[in-house]
Amino acid sequence: METKYRSFDELPLTLRVEDLMPILGIGRNTAYELVRSGQIRSVKIGRQIRIPKQEVFAFLHQQTG
Repeated sequence: METKYRSFDELPLTLRVEDLMPILGIGRNTAYELVRSGQIRSVKIGRQIRIPKQEVFAFLHQQTG
């Protein structure tokens, strides 16, 4: 799966789990597990899960630091 974003600045303010998958190079189950476990913080709007792009950055920073 190929991502349509080339830089962090191009990302929308919130991402869907499906957007997260190609960005991190992970599968659907792994993406949902990261959200469910709280490793990547998200907000629920109705029945939809949205991930603020800053939380993706924070997750990556936490993994490298």
